[in-house]
Amino acid sequence: MKTPAVWSALAAVCTLAAVAPSAWSHEYWLSPSTYRAVPGRPLALRARTGEGFVGQAKIFERSRTLRLTARVAHDLDLGQVAERGDSLWAWFQPVDRGGVLMAYESTFQPITVDSVKFERYLVDDGLDGARAARQARGETGPGHERYRRCAKTWVSGDDDHAAVARATRPIGMPIEIVPLAVPGRKSTLRVRVLFEGQPLANALVHAWHQPLGDAAALSPAAARDTMQVASGTRTDRDGVVEVPVADAGEWLIGVVHMVPSSDPVAEWESSWASLTFARPASGRGRTR
Repeated sequence: MKTPAVWSALAAVCTLAAVAPSAWSHEYWLSPSTYRAVPGRPLALRARTGEGFVGQAKIFERSRTLRLTARVAHDLDLGQVAERGDSLWAWFQPVDRGGVLMAYESTFQPITVDSVKFERYLVDDGLDGARAARQARGETGPGHERYRRCAKTWVSGDDDHAAVARATRPIGMPIEIVPLAVPGRKSTLRVRVLFEGQPLANALVHAWHQPLGDAAALSPAAARDTMQVASGTRTDRDGVVEVPVADAGEWLIGVVHMVPSSDPVAEWESSWASLTFARPASGRGRTR
């Protein structure tokens, strides 16, 4: 058991969460310049962090990046072209209409969250195991955690055969939301959550939605940039959940899993996964 003095020293080098409980539960998502892959048309990639599409652009940090890839006919290493300190992470031109799956995996980062906020975070994200363990040990102090990000985005294409092969095959990240069909095609999307390559049962999967294009520009900011969760459902024993995504626009699906830390810098380690995609009004038409 670490002494208060040890935790005080660790807290000095960790980032202190100074926001509301639900606001600490920051999602982290990839934001492409378009959700439609057109051969020869440049496609830019950025990342954002926040809650329900309210967030800020993230600067690319090579030292925190383990993976930044684009899956087309073959996997491309976008980390080789990303520039440190730039909010525009990478761009390239698709050469076919099979769609593009892009993925980012980060290193772990330590953080200390005060007790009230940490407890709220465990409740909001359905982290029942960690919450029960803290209660069983009588822990009421701050949460000492390290976290990592595993984000994906799907940019659609017209070649159905290639799209299925690219969108539904796991990338191989520590935690991953794997679509079981091409995202954006139907009013529901079945996904499987994998942790260390195995189905993750009873994980709370949240979804957020916002308009795209002209609809986004015309919608009031309070309605467009919403922090309200569109849905929240737990995975079954096979790690599968069906997410309702009937509305046209941009969708963000997220899940977090927490286990005891394998590093003495923290007591817990969390792995965050996200998936973004767009659903056109027709289910298959153009998106921005």
